[in-house]
Amino acid sequence: MNLKLINVLNREFDQQKELTVVVSDLTYVRVGNRWHYICLFVDLYNREIIGHSAGPTKDAGLVYQALSTIKANLRQIQLFHTDRGNEFKNKTIDEALDTFKIKRSLSMKGCPYDNACIESFHASLKKEEVNLVNCFDYDGARLAIFEYIEAWYNRKRIHSSIGYLTPQRCEDLARKIA
Repeated sequence: MNLKLINVLNREFDQQKELTVVVSDLTYVRVGNRWHYICLFVDLYNREIIGHSAGPTKDAGLVYQALSTIKANLRQIQLFHTDRGNEFKNKTIDEALDTFKIKRSLSMKGCPYDNACIESFHASLKKEEVNLVNCFDYDGARLAIFEYIEAWYNRKRIHSSIGYLTPQRCEDLARKIA
């Protein structure tokens, strides 16, 4: 069995250390009369969106672009969990993970529950931002999503999974203790 193709995470969404597990997925939003895609990277430790990208195509380039926005040392990421989409299961992403020695975990085929934490974020993003704002161009949509992530989701929105703290407050408290 190819060890790169198994579900290592196995729905263990509660993580006790920063960058132990990072999950990713793509979702789509309508911009004007076209679909655009958003790729997100979430640290399961504090539910912070640590990387993101948006664009008109759903491919490995979009995933790679989101990976390149992560400010943390990528060698600290121990496990990268996604669904089995072709944008994640390809040579480009394999090489990036190998370069930084990041183990891979893939959801079981046809099982969205294996990636429930990021699917939950997609629902929040659409309910709290995308469905409330009419974006008629790509730059407007990208700015609205960036502001939602950076100004609201990571800094002000509390999360029950981390003790009703914001991702930023959770990180601040962890650094104070360390």
